[in-house]
Formats: sequence, C-alpha cells, structure tokens
Amino acid sequence: MAVDVHPVSPEDALQRLKDGNARFLRGESHFPTVQTAVIEDLAQGQQPYATILGCSDSRVPPELVFDAHLGELFIVRVAGNVLGPSVYGTLQYAGAHLKTPLFVVMGHEGCGAVQAALAWHFDGHRAKSRIELLLENIVPAIDAIDPNLPEDELMRAAVDANVRHTLQVLLTTPEARANHATSGIRLVGAIYDIKTGRVRFLE
Repeated sequence: MAVDVHPVSPEDALQRLKDGNARFLRGESHFPTVQTAVIEDLAQGQQPYATILGCSDSRVPPELVFDAHLGELFIVRVAGNVLGPSVYGTLQYAGAHLKTPLFVVMGHEGCGAVQAALAWHFDGHRAKSRIELLLENIVPAIDAIDPNLPEDELMRAAVDANVRHTLQVLLTTPEARANHATSGIRLVGAIYDIKTGRVRFLE
C-alpha cells in the first residue's frame, strides 16, 4: 500500500513560513485577497503545509505574520501556547489526518501568560482559579530561570524557555517519535517579536 505523504517537505514548509514573514515585514503581503473560487475549492478539503501552536494574543495572528492564504496553515491558539488534552488531540489530528509535514510552536515577546506565570511562581501573585490552571503548564518551563535577572531579560528567557519546554514535551510523545522516524515530520520553535513583526526560529 502506498504511503500517503504530504506533497510539501518539512524544509519547504519552513521556507514558505520564512518567505511569508519576510513579505509581511516588507509590507508586501498577499493577504487578504481571497477569490470566491478559492473558497469553493477549499470547501472540498484542506491540506495545510504547517500546523502552528501559538498564543491567543490578538497581536499575533499566524496567517498574517506568515502571509499565508486560506487552507495553508492549521492553527491552534491558546494563551501561553501551552499544551492540554484538547491541544494534544488537535495536534494529533493534524499529524494523523492532515499529515502536515511541519509543526511549529510559536511564542511571542511580551507574552502576558508567561509574565503572569513568572509573577505567580516567583512572587506569589494570585490569579483566578482557571487562569492558575493554565499557568501551571508554564511553571515547569520557567522553574530553573533566575528570577533576579533584569525584567526584560527575564521575560525573554521565560518566553524562550516556554517554547523549548513545549517542544521537548511534544518530542517525547509516541506520535512524535513514530512520525519523525517514519515520515520525517519536523517540529520547530519560533518567537514572534511584537515590536518588529519578525519571527525568529529557534535552533
């Protein structure tokens, strides 16, 4: 039986994201030109080239940041780009059924959820109960950070650590290990700079 492989490689998918962000930075975005024929065609099905787990922050819409058209990105957005049962299920769907070759965990500078997690964990600030449940997902990522760092440096380190922690957790899942071994699916981290619009992909 033939293996159902996505026509776009992980490397090509990552380059498309980088090219889209470059157009966005130059002010040459293709978005939001959408023709009726495109919408009608997409109604038949989708084959996005990347799945993105990002933050709910209204200033960080992946479609605009990467200058992507309808149907090109499969997006999960939750405050602090954290994992949870629904997020795991959505990512599994993207891999098993949509077969996206590239998965991106994208945090952003100045993330309110990360800032709240720092204040809650290190300074004892309280939050509403359901928000604290969300913050609990960020604490393992920031636990080893020196809370005495200068504020800007502390935030940058925490945002970076939060993305890397999520990547590490995802890489330990059976699905990630199996997919990486058999189909070459790629998982990368990224940080969006809300001051410049630039996306920095992590090594």
